Amino acid sequence: MSVRVPNLLGRQAARGPAWAGWLETLPRLVADVLGGWGLVADGPVRTRGSGLVLPVRDDGRPGDLVLGGPEPDAAAAHLALRAWDGAGAVQLLRADPRRRVLLLERCEPGHDLADLDPVDACAVVAGLYPRLHRRPVPSLDRLSERSAGWADALAALHGTTAAPRRFVDQAVGLAADFAADPGTDVALVHGDLHTGTVLAASREPWLAVDPHPLAGEPSFEVAPLLWTRWDEAVASGDLRGAVLDRLYAVVDTAGLDEDRTRAWVTVRVMVALLAAVSAPVPDREAVTRCTTLVKAVQR
Repeated sequence: MSVRVPNLLGRQAARGPAWAGWLETLPRLVADVLGGWGLVADGPVRTRGSGLVLPVRDDGRPGDLVLGGPEPDAAAAHLALRAWDGAGAVQLLRADPRRRVLLLERCEPGHDLADLDPVDACAVVAGLYPRLHRRPVPSLDRLSERSAGWADALAALHGTTAAPRRFVDQAVGLAADFAADPGTDVALVHGDLHTGTVLAASREPWLAVDPHPLAGEPSFEVAPLLWTRWDEAVASGDLRGAVLDRLYAVVDTAGLDEDRTRAWVTVRVMVALLAAVSAPVPDREAVTRCTTLVKAVQR
């Protein structure tokens, strides 16, 4: 089968040589996997996140062939999916971790939590937390180690005007505290769980997909739910209220500690702000969004 890379995915080539090389070899990789695994294409290719998804049939059984790009955070996705074994997450049927190829049970394209009210969608995602947040599996990166690195890296924001100094100081201090906290690495976390990475399926109403797993803690998961569907929060006319409604929905549904959740949101949002400032072409819109979100979650 000849695969045409969607334009949206093709733009990833601008991220560097690794991405450009992966995109160049992608059509051949699809053909090799289809032939080697005895799969039959069963629909048009589509993008999901930074990867490609091809509906297939495996001896008549529907599935999704997922080919992931050279994104470090997604390299351990197969480990999390095996650990969950379909409990709250899409079922892993086969994996080639070296080539970042996964065969998954079929989910419903175009049917995700974007169809629900944002607050209701946040509650649905939080309802999956108890099933996903189990004992971490070996070989995963540790959130405490990431936090130590973030505490050092975030200090670079002191030399910019991207965010008020008090938020930079707060994020640096919180990241350093989390790095030393034994409660930081207690659970397997998805890492990128939001209304676009929970999809409808036939086996269960909603299943998590596309993990960027870590050994971490549940409160770390919340930030993406606040910055996803941002335009809707802005359009509400009460942006801070919209953000806090989402936060409370997750905290109440999952039984999280509110202060710890606010702290993790602050760290993750400031890390995102640093990435926006450090990009070859700084993303001013993302900087504004991050600064606004940090302000919104302050007490």
